[in-house]
Amino acid sequence: MILSNNLIQKTQYEIIGIKEDASHEEIRKAYRSSILNYHPDKLQTTSETPKTENKFLEVQRAWEILADPRSRALYDNELRTLRQDTVTAEDVQLEDLSVEDGDSCFELYYHCRCGDYFSVDSSELAEVGCLFSRNGSKISIQTPESLAASVILPCGSCSLKVRLLVDGNTTLETELTNS
Repeated sequence: MILSNNLIQKTQYEIIGIKEDASHEEIRKAYRSSILNYHPDKLQTTSETPKTENKFLEVQRAWEILADPRSRALYDNELRTLRQDTVTAEDVQLEDLSVEDGDSCFELYYHCRCGDYFSVDSSELAEVGCLFSRNGSKISIQTPESLAASVILPCGSCSLKVRLLVDGNTTLETELTNS
């Protein structure tokens, strides 16, 4: 997963459901399976049809990039560059973030030295595998053991960025702050 402009995006590998070191044959098999699952002609018309059509196009685009060795190499280089995480002011852990109760999700934030803050919401972190549960005024954040990721969070006002390190197998309980 890559955070870009405060949105988490799946990599082409994640769209097809494979590891980044997959062979061409593994990519081909995963592509064929995914494309059949989301092919518009195979699905019944429902309210989900536009979502599955978008998923179908995402899978097709991922295949176009990953099937060709040259375009895959270019994509891998671009991915590595994005993951170098540019220059960050500091690394922060989930434990360093404050949690605020929003309407439909929780907002996690970390104060910047400019006075504004770096933020990410629970729905964005849920996409990378974090599980959130609420018990009264306490929130519990759990990460699967296999999850170890970093997400770059830009400040809302200045050009500073922090790297949020999400360790696998972390359980955090914290009090909610009110908006």
